[in-house]
Amino acid sequence: MSRGGADVKTINPLDVVRALTQRREIALLDLREEARFAEAHPLFAASMPLGQLEAQVFARIPRRTTPIVVYDDGEGLVERASGVLHGLGYSDVRQLDGGLGAWRAAGLEVFQDVNSASKAFGELVESRRHTPMISAEELQREFATGGDIVVVDARRYDEYRTMNIPGSTSVPGAELVLRAAELAPDPATRIVVNCAGRTRSIIGAQSLINAGFGSRIVALRNGTIGWSLAGFALETGADRQPRDDEPLTLTTSQSSARDVAYRAGVGWVDGPGLAALVADPDRTTYLFDVRAPEAFEAGHIAGFRNAPGGQLVQETDAFAPVRGARIVLHDPLQIRADMTASWLAQMGWDVFVLEAAAALPLAIGTAPAERPDPPGVQTIEAEALAAGLAQGMVLLDLTASPERRAGHIPGSRFVLRSDLDRIVPGLPAARPVALTSPDGFLAAFAARDPAWDGMPAPLVLNGGTAAWKQAGRPLLEGLGEALSEPADVYRRPYEGTQNSAAAMQAYLDWEYGLVDQLRRDRSHRFFVV
Repeated sequence: MSRGGADVKTINPLDVVRALTQRREIALLDLREEARFAEAHPLFAASMPLGQLEAQVFARIPRRTTPIVVYDDGEGLVERASGVLHGLGYSDVRQLDGGLGAWRAAGLEVFQDVNSASKAFGELVESRRHTPMISAEELQREFATGGDIVVVDARRYDEYRTMNIPGSTSVPGAELVLRAAELAPDPATRIVVNCAGRTRSIIGAQSLINAGFGSRIVALRNGTIGWSLAGFALETGADRQPRDDEPLTLTTSQSSARDVAYRAGVGWVDGPGLAALVADPDRTTYLFDVRAPEAFEAGHIAGFRNAPGGQLVQETDAFAPVRGARIVLHDPLQIRADMTASWLAQMGWDVFVLEAAAALPLAIGTAPAERPDPPGVQTIEAEALAAGLAQGMVLLDLTASPERRAGHIPGSRFVLRSDLDRIVPGLPAARPVALTSPDGFLAAFAARDPAWDGMPAPLVLNGGTAAWKQAGRPLLEGLGEALSEPADVYRRPYEGTQNSAAAMQAYLDWEYGLVDQLRRDRSHRFFVV
């Protein structure tokens, strides 16, 4: 029996690999904080830290009978997480026998960084298809000599706004085949696709090549990282993006995208077929609308979640951590769904595109992610908390570190829920304790953590830090006092503009080595058409 109150069954690492290679449903969850996950993990592990389980698991693992395997690296998180999952109704939860150490001891491959499966697949695509590249120096010469060239940035629009290749236009990955002829109507114009590093550049450029845009397509080698390492300045705050929702070349693009999807083995379903997939109690079926968020919010098929196609390929483990599940995609114009589906199929997914969807009900906006009801706890209001803090009350803040840096309650102390076992015994015995989180949701669950067993239950700020702010109380910027290391967020070497050259180069070297890691890995069934 675990401390969380649930029997913890075990599974051997090799049995996990067998389930993956046989495409049986399995969710392999790494319970550590994201920065620890990024240091080493199995290829198809999904990061789902202990402290975020209640907030994330319903949306990411919707079927309660899904086989779930949890692991850590000796931090003692497995039993606590198993208790949480069983309490939320998940009936098939197992512990990876021996944790990450046993995975290594079995001779199985471990990967670094985040979204490693998608990035490794991108490198495999480049190695198999020899996706044409242009270096930063060559591109700069084209700019200097007035070359007939268009640069399109395949990242999310917010990433593009942070920093971009000067003069480039934001065209997130799934939009490329839809927009390319509009942006470069002259067949002689060269189209350069970039991202921050390599993956979305490769997948974006190869999407255009697969869809028949020919020899004028190249990827910018190493993206904005390569541009920076070459000593060239990046632009910030750009807002260039296509405006027309339905380009004139729609019919041609639809035919090309459908042919690419057909070659990859994508399936297609209508409304009744979708209903049959969703009703199947023995398989997980993810439903994703692959358009940009603005188009999704204006109207979408009810029950579908927004997952812009380029990001779905880039961050598949975040959107769909259940390997062996089915994925159904929708896009009223079909092009984005067909192209996205073609890549997911090559990544080993059982993927379908929804068509003939006119009779299905629509929804507007973005519905909040499904979450469990928080447990009953003793709460405290903002004004009473302010008085308590003045008298020595201890306030622990479970807000994610980036959000806390943007504004936290003065006198609060940053903690990770995974550290409560260590922190709670050291709290002053004579001082009352309260917990907060952005809206109080995660704080309520943390108040029921086994770390408090045998101790007075902490109070929970009613409405969380949002209620404190709404009451007109002040907030401080910065991390402030911290009882935990802010390991909840991994600093990506390809995001932002303040990364060191050494970190950026190390990241590129890691990406270049992923194909060799795939050769050694025994859990994937990637293929490239």
